Parts: sequence; C-alpha cells; structure tokens
Amino acid sequence: MYNNILIPLVLDENHSPDNALAVARAIAADGAKITLFHVIEELPGYAKAYVTSDFLENSTSDLSKELERLAETLPGGQSVVTTGHSARSILDYAENNSIDCVIVSSHKPGVQDYFLGGTAARVVRYSQCAVHVIR
Repeated sequence: MYNNILIPLVLDENHSPDNALAVARAIAADGAKITLFHVIEELPGYAKAYVTSDFLENSTSDLSKELERLAETLPGGQSVVTTGHSARSILDYAENNSIDCVIVSSHKPGVQDYFLGGTAARVVRYSQCAVHVIR
C-alpha cells in the first residue's frame, strides 16, 4: 500500500482517467494522499502568435476545475496543474513531494516508443519511486 500517490493525467476525449483512479483506490493505504497532476507543455514560439493572450490562463483554469472535480471522488484527493516538459515535471514533482508511487498511463505505442509511450517510458526509467503503468 502507498501513502503518497501521483497520477499524471491527460484530459481529452481519447484518455479516460477511470483506470488510473481505480488503481489508485486499490493500492492506496488508509489516509493516503492522491495527487492528480497535469502538465501543460510550453508552446513553441512560432505557435504563440496563433493563440490568444489569455489561452494559458483559461486552459489552466479549465484543467484545474476538472482535476479538482476528479480529486473530490478520491480519498485524500488533490490536484495540481503546472507548465513544463511532461516527463521532467512529473519526475521533479514526485521527487520534491515524497511521492512513493506514480500511476502513469501508456498509450498504444508506435515504432518510436515501442513498448511504452515516450512520457511513460521516461518516468519508468528515471523515477526514484515505484511506478505503476496502466493501459
């Protein structure tokens, strides 16, 4: 059983959080903290010209509301939205917040990823704590 679980989520119609949330409920110790985590990737310079100035603010607000809604369904649930590189942000947060298990979803990979998605593979490879990979 784990006391401090991190669940990085992608919130779009192609990625359901249901399996990750179910796994977290199953492996969480009594009184565990479960953090739902989303990373907004930095926009490349050329793309910034094509989005409104409040895009990041609105995206962060919308994502925060959805993560908070999901966190309310978990015992000890909380949510965090940050910006940066996905894998690096997940690893840094886990290390800086005494996470003892990361539950990461992996998509069905292409040739470049072979067994795991790129972010999941980096988290598995470099994490200092247990990582539970689900599909």
